[in-house]
Amino acid sequence: MIAVDEAIARIVARSRALGTETVPAGQALGRVLAQDVLAEAALPPFDNAAMDGFALACGGAALPAGREFEVTGVRAAGDAQAACDDVCRIMTGAALPAGLDAVIPIEQVEVLARGPDGAPVRIRLNEAVSPGQHVRRAGEDVAPGARVLSAGTRIGAVERMALAALGVGVVGVRRRPRVMVISTGRELVDDPAQPLAPGRIRNSNGPYLAAALEQSGAEVAGQVTILDDPEHYLATLQASMATACDVVISTGAVSMGEFDFVPDALARIGAEPVFHKLRMRPGKPLLFAVLPGGALYFGLPGNPVSAAVGLRFFVEPALRVMLGRPRERPLRVPLADAVRKKPGLRLFQKAALRIGDDGRARVSLLPGQESFRIRPLLEANAWAVLPEAAEHLPADTPVEVYGLQPDSLFPFGDD
Repeated sequence: MIAVDEAIARIVARSRALGTETVPAGQALGRVLAQDVLAEAALPPFDNAAMDGFALACGGAALPAGREFEVTGVRAAGDAQAACDDVCRIMTGAALPAGLDAVIPIEQVEVLARGPDGAPVRIRLNEAVSPGQHVRRAGEDVAPGARVLSAGTRIGAVERMALAALGVGVVGVRRRPRVMVISTGRELVDDPAQPLAPGRIRNSNGPYLAAALEQSGAEVAGQVTILDDPEHYLATLQASMATACDVVISTGAVSMGEFDFVPDALARIGAEPVFHKLRMRPGKPLLFAVLPGGALYFGLPGNPVSAAVGLRFFVEPALRVMLGRPRERPLRVPLADAVRKKPGLRLFQKAALRIGDDGRARVSLLPGQESFRIRPLLEANAWAVLPEAAEHLPADTPVEVYGLQPDSLFPFGDD
């Protein structure tokens, strides 16, 4: 058995960034940028009004309350650059007429006269007006040439907003890792409508892994369930390799039982074994190898939580390298209660991160840590990681905390 950190280092060392492709920005949600995005234009693109009111020229000095002005024009959002000699009635977002440098809100003026159409034609200032007030300057948000998004950023709704505002029509993104998911076990039933015969269970690993992989930015190339048969397994594995998958994940058949055939089968096809078994719980029998052709192979244990831990903490680092994403970093959060554990194993615990009445964050380990228990995952919002060497951790001891899924806890968990 090797240590968790050593295992992750070996995985990262054998992972490579994938190639790039160009996609329309409107279809890039969830994709990872391969290059920085630089602004080709200013945002806002022109000086404009931040309030409904009247645009006027201060000439470098404040205008006192009580001044009266003739209103010589009107400017709505989207209007062309029409001339305005003195004071212009203006709407929020409308371009500021040349020569005018401030806006006074409509509620801060008194209308002294109106035209035949009811529009103000003469006003008095009820408040002083300072140069530049209520004006959004061109480039105040984003200057031309500024880096708006960095390579490695995953595009979400906010990033999509920025791309649209800047008129970015296409973006360069990393190719999504293609992943094959193989569930092994004659006891597994995929069809939810099929009644369970004695000794059979429903396959939860396959659907979980497929969903979590999609959330991580991967493309699930296939999801199959096979019997505990080495020949069937090898045929499925070789078919996966023929489809140019980047990663193959299997669940089950990696421990030391009579039907745990994965290690021997991998040796038969010339896979490079990297490690098998880690000093951790759950998921100690986890296996990692490199298949002929270079695809990464992860053999995860069959218990649901063991499979979840394997994906979250060992497959995920490989996917991040492939996608050009930064290394994920944990938060360090005090334990809500004292914990005892067996030294020599790193524990990945289902946990709840909560903010107390005192405003402090604390993490609580949930009951039901056994690797077959799915229900506690529904109550968890985090993983708490207890160090390998520790035996007794008093309350308020800081421990590493990760989101239940990548990026699900806080947005600042990356380098």
